[in-house]
Amino acid sequence: MQKFKMLKMKKIISYNVNGIRAALKKGFADWLKAENPDIVCIQETKAQPNQIDSNLFEHLGYQSYWYSAQKKGYSGVGILTKQKPDYVEYGMGIEKYDLEGRFIRADYGDVSVISVYHPSGSSGNLRQEFKINWLTDFQNYINKLQETRKKLIISGDYNICRLWIDIHNPKKQQKTSGFLPEERDWFQSFVDNGYIDSFREINEEPDNYSWWSYRGGARDKNKGWRIDYHMISESLKSQIKNASILKDVKHSDHCPVLVEIELSLHEKY
Repeated sequence: MQKFKMLKMKKIISYNVNGIRAALKKGFADWLKAENPDIVCIQETKAQPNQIDSNLFEHLGYQSYWYSAQKKGYSGVGILTKQKPDYVEYGMGIEKYDLEGRFIRADYGDVSVISVYHPSGSSGNLRQEFKINWLTDFQNYINKLQETRKKLIISGDYNICRLWIDIHNPKKQQKTSGFLPEERDWFQSFVDNGYIDSFREINEEPDNYSWWSYRGGARDKNKGWRIDYHMISESLKSQIKNASILKDVKHSDHCPVLVEIELSLHEKY
């Protein structure tokens, strides 16, 4: 006869670290120990799994799962978790995206936590076209996934500012990748499809950003973009207890974003 134990998991962080090895040199491990989240969804690892010291994370109480880009020093996602998942899915089964290491999913009972790194289109027309194609394919993939995994926490760098208040000086940014009308339209359709922007459930104030350019002292002047999100299935809306942006954490040009959510998870033992 199978037995189950009830587990509580509350604190989930998403963090584009802009290179996991560089972040570790800047004190990432000490911060992780002090912050003590249950799950960390990491983007832009810029490393192959054999270049990441998983023993360090194990010492801190985390199992680690990594999905890297084929190109070395580029992209890559990961999940650090205190609780062993029932199952981990690497990639979306779409080769052109999976070669870039942009998606990893961990299942805990009937809840799935995803670390996703949406493409940037800022380098030119070809990558912007790639990004737009990704947005369509990603939404189709999530729609299909939700048929069997109805409770999704989709955490990561979306490379899009969703709302007018999510970017510094929006009037001047409307022709900039990351704030194009078609990108914001896609994001609204994603929300309309049944996903909650957890931070905006808690905080409706402007000037809350998660990424700043390294140029012109943008971070000190708080001239930033909010492009990192925990998007959560509507079925979990009532369980969102808190969400915040940890703007004072500085291992990257991004900062961590946090959601606290009440989840009752079952694990076989």
